[in-house]
Amino acid sequence: MEQAALIIITVILALGIFSQWLAWRIQWPSIVIMSIAGLLIGPVFGLINPKEALGELYSPMISLAVAIILFEGSSSLDIREIKGISKSVFRIVTGGAFLAWVGGSLAAHFIAGLNLEISFIIGGLFVVTGPTVIIPLLRQAKLKPRTAAVLKWEGIIVDPAGPLLALFAYQVIKVMTNENIHDHHLWTFFIGALISALLGYVIGFAVSIMVGKGLIPEYLKSPIILSFVLICFTVGEVVMHETGMLAVTVMGLTLGRTKKYVSSIGSISHFVENISVLLTSTIFILLTSSLTREILTDVFKLPIIGFVLVMLFLVRPLSIWISTISTELTIAEKLLIGWIAPRGIVALTVSGYFASILLEDGYEEAGILIALTFALVIITVCAHGFTIGPIAKRLGLASTESPGILIVGASSFSVALADQIKQMGIPVIIIDSSGDRLCSAEMKGIRTHKGEILAEHTQYDIDLTQYETLLAMTGDAAYNALVCQSHIPEFGYQNTFALPVKPNNQLNHEELPIALKAHLLFGEDSPFTELNRKINIGYYLKSININKKDKIQKDMLPEGVTPLFIKKKNDILTFVTMKKGFAIDEGDQLVVLTKDKEKTV
Repeated sequence: MEQAALIIITVILALGIFSQWLAWRIQWPSIVIMSIAGLLIGPVFGLINPKEALGELYSPMISLAVAIILFEGSSSLDIREIKGISKSVFRIVTGGAFLAWVGGSLAAHFIAGLNLEISFIIGGLFVVTGPTVIIPLLRQAKLKPRTAAVLKWEGIIVDPAGPLLALFAYQVIKVMTNENIHDHHLWTFFIGALISALLGYVIGFAVSIMVGKGLIPEYLKSPIILSFVLICFTVGEVVMHETGMLAVTVMGLTLGRTKKYVSSIGSISHFVENISVLLTSTIFILLTSSLTREILTDVFKLPIIGFVLVMLFLVRPLSIWISTISTELTIAEKLLIGWIAPRGIVALTVSGYFASILLEDGYEEAGILIALTFALVIITVCAHGFTIGPIAKRLGLASTESPGILIVGASSFSVALADQIKQMGIPVIIIDSSGDRLCSAEMKGIRTHKGEILAEHTQYDIDLTQYETLLAMTGDAAYNALVCQSHIPEFGYQNTFALPVKPNNQLNHEELPIALKAHLLFGEDSPFTELNRKINIGYYLKSININKKDKIQKDMLPEGVTPLFIKKKNDILTFVTMKKGFAIDEGDQLVVLTKDKEKTV
């Protein structure tokens, strides 16, 4: 039995990460790939059954994973994200959630055929969207910051509210239908929710104080905070079932608010984000592989399909449009937000809990709750996952341009490079803290931003969504390295490059590791000072069309010609680094720095 559990856990972990990778490779929504993988190994082929293998550990494992995911999402929230749209966000997470609750409950009653008691319980649960499904979709679609912020905040704030609404409806029904239970039972619910919220705030505030005063060593910060998250969730669940999610969300919000005062807390977020990605992959496959074939069969029943369609095309759009009347949102933003509302892990896990307790209370109709929830989850995940990108582009709410280049540091060479990239139709921006250094770029019509790239507020002052490659090209080597290191989580290691500053005779190139050479720009004889000197004495950038496929060594080029980057046929730029060779294909364009107009490759 132990060996079987070990094999199942390993298979699910590996399959979850492979699903994420495959989704990235084929540009599919990762949630869709994970759902398919879980269904194939579970109810379709019957290869594994996690519930049987893990036994009593199955539900606690999922609950703790959800707690970490919720904490990661809430701790990443920053009030500056909703600057100018705070009214809309507030309306959506309050009035919009209430309207969705009422609309979902009526749909469950009149379309799915559930009685009113069960309908209002499940309707409360279905207001959730959640970070487990929303954040992967936002990452894929590259929405503009305003729209992405609304969906992100709604998903994280409403995620714990859904189970609480369902629990509140259940408590009300117990009071109304059982003469032995009195009104003070409802007060117990409110007190329990309040205690859990206070618990999250106290733990979050205490952790921020401990970190701020240096009471936790650097190497223990992430493990200790993760431990506090689990403690917070568990104590919240002990106080009252389904309030642990509220506790960790409040804890995350509290810690997230203190990030601007205690900078070291921000450095922990990357660790928690990585854990969250792993858990999201694992838990989604764990849940879908635990479903039975009977549940899959029930999913295709007409009342369930009808309920899902009403939720998609009537309840969600109406709740958004009504709640955002006279707010800052545009019609296009309302259209997209009114369409996007995928359900995920929280809906699946909590519906299982309510299905079991309602069946124990004698509500036989509750037997279809899991099938109803799974139908809503899988259909919304697929429908929204495949359409969010095209619809956002059609509405002008996502980047439609080629992946752009972000250059840090304005100099003679970086301005010339940006101008060449711009002329080739690739978006480019130069960021520098000096307005004077940016003047020449502005005169050439290059997009610029005066500011400090390392300042946290920069990401809220300017939309950097469309830029996928970062070039740190200042005259300070340490600063270039710091910029690259700070932005690797956003751009990726393979898309982050630095320009060496020291001249050739001060760099021991033989001792540089190959991995580092792959991220140092251009040739060994082309540091910052030399490239700028050449531009200042009359060198210029030249584009050369390639008519054959080849692998070129730098020493094969004519003397005085420095290769800079290759523009591929799909408008992707590949930058030349200190590695000896670079590959070119027929139809590519090679851009070089040269002085002699007659020289060619």
